[in-house]
Amino acid sequence: MAFLGNPGTGKTTVARILGKLLHSVGVLSSDNVTEVQRTDLIGEYLGQTGPKTRKKIEEAMGGILFVDEAYRLAPAQSAADHVDYGVEALEEIMSVLEDGNLVVVFAGYTEPMKRVFSSNEGFCRRVTHFFEFDDFTCRDLAEMLMIKMTKQNEKSRLYGFKLHRSCTFDAVLALIERNSTEKLRNKMNGGLVDHMLNNARESLDSRLSFESNGDELLTITLSDLEAGLKLLSQRVNVD
Repeated sequence: MAFLGNPGTGKTTVARILGKLLHSVGVLSSDNVTEVQRTDLIGEYLGQTGPKTRKKIEEAMGGILFVDEAYRLAPAQSAADHVDYGVEALEEIMSVLEDGNLVVVFAGYTEPMKRVFSSNEGFCRRVTHFFEFDDFTCRDLAEMLMIKMTKQNEKSRLYGFKLHRSCTFDAVLALIERNSTEKLRNKMNGGLVDHMLNNARESLDSRLSFESNGDELLTITLSDLEAGLKLLSQRVNVD
């Protein structure tokens, strides 16, 4: 399969869910999802890439091999005297696609992924399922923020924190629309919410005093969220 879309649109998350789903119906013998990038597959010297890639394939057997930023295996251009081992890794993966005991998901930006499609003649013959992951809208991001704050797990950096009653869905939606550009949202998608909330927590910490107590210590306000998103906009280059 090929998962196409910008970062933060849920490609990795869907691959993990897919692993559990295919295992539950008996298509795969394991729900394991082995996530790899170019650096996990490519060797530094001649002769290292094949064994390194095969090792990752063996680790993934029975489950899913998730190749993130797969377009990095097919460079845009290469000097005549320069050998790029990405193509070798790609061909190694392609050689096992019909074995029947492994699902491979190639993921990445839509346009750069076209290089991967054209770099290997058998790609489109073997990879027959293509899924486009759309960018999140402001409403999607607002819903995501509300869910993250109401359904926390103990591993979350925001575990125990809560939103002030002024942080209604409509208020959060308006805040995101007002303080973020389409470029920023498309570049980060779900990551925008995570960074925004972490920055908001820092805003909360910075405005507390030694006299603060009770719920005040754990309550994120609308102004904290706004400060968190503005700080993110300042830090992230979207040009």
